[in-house]
Amino acid sequence: MSMKNEAHARIKINKLLEEAGWRFFDNGKGKANILLENRVKITQELMDAWGNDYEETTDGSLDFLLLDSNDKPICVLEAKKESLHPLTAKEQARKYARSVDSRFIILSNGIIHFLWDLKKGNPKPIYQFPSADEIGAIKEWKPDRKALAQERISEDYIAKVQMPDYAQRPEWKGSVKDSKDFIWTNGLRFLRKYQIKAVEKLQESVKKGNDRFLFEMATGTGKTLTSAAVIRLFLRTENARRVLFLVDRLELEDQAWKAFTNYLKPDYSTFIYKEHKSDWRKADIIVTTIQSLMFNDKYRYYFKPTDFDLLISDESHRSISGNARAVFEYFHGYKLGLTATPKDYLKGVNIDKTRENDPREVERRLLRDTYSTFGCEGGDPTFRYSLLDGVKDGYLINPKVLDARTEITTQLLTDEGYAVTITNEEGEEEEEVFVSRDFEKKFFSEKTNSSFCQSFLDNALRDPITKEIGKSILFAVSQNHARKITEILNEFAEQLFPGKYNSDFAVQVTSQVADAQQMTINFTNNNLNGKTGWLEGYKSSKTRVCVTVGMMTTGYDCPDLLNICMMRPIFSPADFVQIKGRGTRKHTFEFIGKNDLGEEEKIQFEKEIFKLFDFFANCEYFEEKFDYDEKLNLPKPKKGNDGGEGDPRNLEKYTSYKPDPLLTVNEQTIGYEGMKIDRMLFKKFEDRIVMDDIIKKNVELGNWEQVVTHIQQEIFDKPDEYFDLEKLRKAAKIDRKVSIREVVEKIFGIIPKFKSKDELLEEEFTKFMSLYPPGEDVNIRALKYFFKAYIVDQDIRKIINAKDFHALQTNPTLTIAQFKKVDAKYREVIPGYIKDYINLKQFAA
Repeated sequence: MSMKNEAHARIKINKLLEEAGWRFFDNGKGKANILLENRVKITQELMDAWGNDYEETTDGSLDFLLLDSNDKPICVLEAKKESLHPLTAKEQARKYARSVDSRFIILSNGIIHFLWDLKKGNPKPIYQFPSADEIGAIKEWKPDRKALAQERISEDYIAKVQMPDYAQRPEWKGSVKDSKDFIWTNGLRFLRKYQIKAVEKLQESVKKGNDRFLFEMATGTGKTLTSAAVIRLFLRTENARRVLFLVDRLELEDQAWKAFTNYLKPDYSTFIYKEHKSDWRKADIIVTTIQSLMFNDKYRYYFKPTDFDLLISDESHRSISGNARAVFEYFHGYKLGLTATPKDYLKGVNIDKTRENDPREVERRLLRDTYSTFGCEGGDPTFRYSLLDGVKDGYLINPKVLDARTEITTQLLTDEGYAVTITNEEGEEEEEVFVSRDFEKKFFSEKTNSSFCQSFLDNALRDPITKEIGKSILFAVSQNHARKITEILNEFAEQLFPGKYNSDFAVQVTSQVADAQQMTINFTNNNLNGKTGWLEGYKSSKTRVCVTVGMMTTGYDCPDLLNICMMRPIFSPADFVQIKGRGTRKHTFEFIGKNDLGEEEKIQFEKEIFKLFDFFANCEYFEEKFDYDEKLNLPKPKKGNDGGEGDPRNLEKYTSYKPDPLLTVNEQTIGYEGMKIDRMLFKKFEDRIVMDDIIKKNVELGNWEQVVTHIQQEIFDKPDEYFDLEKLRKAAKIDRKVSIREVVEKIFGIIPKFKSKDELLEEEFTKFMSLYPPGEDVNIRALKYFFKAYIVDQDIRKIINAKDFHALQTNPTLTIAQFKKVDAKYREVIPGYIKDYINLKQFAA
């Protein structure tokens, strides 16, 4: 192997040690804490003498001995050249570690690295070296598994934190059943039997030596409350000093914070990370989105792997999917995943026949990775509680499904994706397959949308108190489609209920709408656009329908919902479960009015069912042999004979889009002044951003969607500067695409610099290796070259995807010889991983 190979490994390993705070030489931060295997203290002269031949210094390897603050051995670092897998030195390193009484070993070849705690089984992939403090923290941390397993979990495990003396209060009647008013008034939470069982199953798993757990619990069964019980268990038994709760959406941050504060205060404090960036270590529980930690690898710079002893991933199939799992794996400690998506939803997918870009295959990988990540490869989670279990036990409600289809019939059970069967002008059926981005453009005419809305209004469940349309959520294809549906519903509502709503019957709740998040909260609290005008004093929202795309799926809690409407096809079982789950919660509708005698009278109705409108056979797709409660024929538009607006065939026609021809073309030579403006452009943009109070405020709050929207609408493409991303990229001399958020983070000092394309490639490969560590016989350098080539070269991607391997014979970037060096397994794994989880746009020049 060449000297270059050896020198590369040496340079990288030295750099990783220094980045982790280890010292080759005495300096202002402390004494040197790196020795050679033979206890030789490293000097600059010795390093210079090694040159590129460090691999030859000690029988083909160079062992570093890392010392603690007392100058005692704490970790052995076994360094190999790039061509050798680090695990080949496993036994050699173990022998040496035992001889110097060191519990920890780092194995590295400069590309992939493993940390081995000899008291905890096998080496674990890492992608940065631990510091002396981190190794010390791991060594000093002595969790008590016995205490964890033996802690008794009772129904009042949370209530005793909220109100320790609740049982001594005179309002307490001796049982949960008899004390409902007292419990409701004080907001006390008592665990249900299945929630207690979930925690007990975790305790059993701990007793078996497991550190990872997965709860599969249906939407509406109280995953957050169960998590609070788990958190208290770990903190109370001192098996965790601090807990990290990961969510995948911004709105769930606030929801989790409120829940844990309510359940666990005053014993334990909860912070949202973005609101406590300087003092988050004061809290017992930290809540954050996975995206905020992932962006520019923030977690690597602001957190240590030992900062959290328990990690909980809410909706784990989303919050730790793909390379987000690298964040999750970065931290040491116990790990619990929560999911509402049953793995059984993939049983009908014929994986051998699915297309590479089939969303069902992507979803399969997400779920497979989730179960694998938490040690449940066989498909059996630590604990499972399904929707059917919840309905059987009386905690949840099953839907009444209304299967409604237009004359454009739908079939979701094809091997090719989403197929629409269309009856042509000759009366023959033709099938066309297309993907979701085509739906609105090709599929939804005004007549189709009107048919959907009319069918919904005719069949929707009514509020049992006022008899108006029950509170409803409609899921549209896109933001534009949501706007159209909202307009149609408000027009129909004015015709059906003149003067009752004044365009407030339906509202669009999507990310493009200002204060959309607050609108979802108001809808839950029954004050969206005011109170209902149908019955004075009745607590229900004036707005009856929220039309959204995806904002109100995961974690949105509104128990008095009576109608859920899917006006779009759904590929993801996770999305289907979440959407259906919005209606499964029980609720009591009540109103205190006066009877004919003027006496107060309480009127109550229990929510016994909700309606699930399905216009695209989603239930048929996910629920095999589903028993539909009702099949509806949608109203047909009036027939015409002119092929115009009244022609029903318009429902089946695709919209044609023709290019807009250029009217004028101007050519201008950019002179010296123009070049100077380009160079000054980024500074001018920086000044403009820093002066904007709206941007400042939203950056502080972490509302990046608002920041991006504001810049796009108020700053970009405006006279006199005509700022845009491409101009800013060139002005800053960045060799790849950048996002608006990245530019703003650089301006506000949140990130120190713009990373180059190669730096990002290196980081992505290191993440990939930490998630998919290769075996000892794998050529890692070949993997790395292939990984990078597939990302940056569009031609390579086309060749690999088409399996046109003979084209590599003449390809200058990746030759057939180089491709053959790539292990067969990784020829499939790398393209799939990159397509699913890496944003290729950022690597474009």
